[in-house]
Amino acid sequence: MPSPHPPRAVFAMDPVHLPLLFPPPLMARLTRAADLDPTLVVRDFADPSAAEALARAEVLITGWGCPHLDADVLAAAPGLRAVLHAAGSVRSLVGDALWKAGVTVSSAVSGNALPVAEYTLAMILLAGKDTFGHRERFRGTHTYPTQRETAAIGNVGRRVGVIGASRVGRRLLELLRPFDFTVLLHDPYVSAAEAAELGAELLSLDDLLRHSDIVSLHAPDIPETYRMLDGERLALIRDGGVLINTSRGALIDPEALTDELVSGRLHAVLDVTEPEPLPAGSPLYHLPNVFLTPHIAGSLGNELERLGRIVVEELERVGDGGGLRHEVVHADMARVA
Repeated sequence: MPSPHPPRAVFAMDPVHLPLLFPPPLMARLTRAADLDPTLVVRDFADPSAAEALARAEVLITGWGCPHLDADVLAAAPGLRAVLHAAGSVRSLVGDALWKAGVTVSSAVSGNALPVAEYTLAMILLAGKDTFGHRERFRGTHTYPTQRETAAIGNVGRRVGVIGASRVGRRLLELLRPFDFTVLLHDPYVSAAEAAELGAELLSLDDLLRHSDIVSLHAPDIPETYRMLDGERLALIRDGGVLINTSRGALIDPEALTDELVSGRLHAVLDVTEPEPLPAGSPLYHLPNVFLTPHIAGSLGNELERLGRIVVEELERVGDGGGLRHEVVHADMARVA
């Protein structure tokens, strides 16, 4: 049943993100779908200037910079029935009090997965051509490589190992289909039959590391995955192998990774690290076999509008009395990002 009135909504995030998440056409659509003050963005739920709006709020539209949603939020917004998150994971955002109170939570994580998968595909293709190594050498020699120097590169038959059939992992598997790769997958929640449907061969983690030329991490940051790639497992990757991490730095033992990269045995594309950012003295900034980027794989710039559009559509469903398409289920939180 549609609500008798538009749902009363409040923004809760760092206001710097608002214009990119909700450019004028989306903001107009949002204000049609909800009773919303587009100029009010809450950063502190105890702020007296926000008290009246929060007391009436039925929906919180959250994003990066939103404070943790706990019992104090329920006290400030007793009528709250939905949280629509215009970003990725809600793991660090939503507290137990909101789950226990039955507040419905939705996330634009599926939209955020798309640019991460695209970034990863680009890095796989570039790594297969040893693009980063050739760039470094060309800078120094100003000469083209010989046929002998290029004999081992190329993307035909390259073995790509994907760790984690997450939203990003599944989208990456889709994007890999048109290429002449052999795709391997490790995920403890996926069967061999499902992996085959996704276009990959299911392997144990150790076997995937042994048999992959390029390894890409897409597992969630949960206790079970903390430093899942320790020194022993990194040693399983073949000499000259490439490790790509767009997930979380905590999944890899940073000291063991640094040792492998300083030795030159492995190559890496790292969009995330532990710590983040790396200290100024880290050798990884200067190694020719390491391509570092400052956590840019996820939604940035005009990609943020996609996340805002997902939230607007969810808010329209709230007003129409329909179910949410991107609802986050509390029971899944133990195994997703």
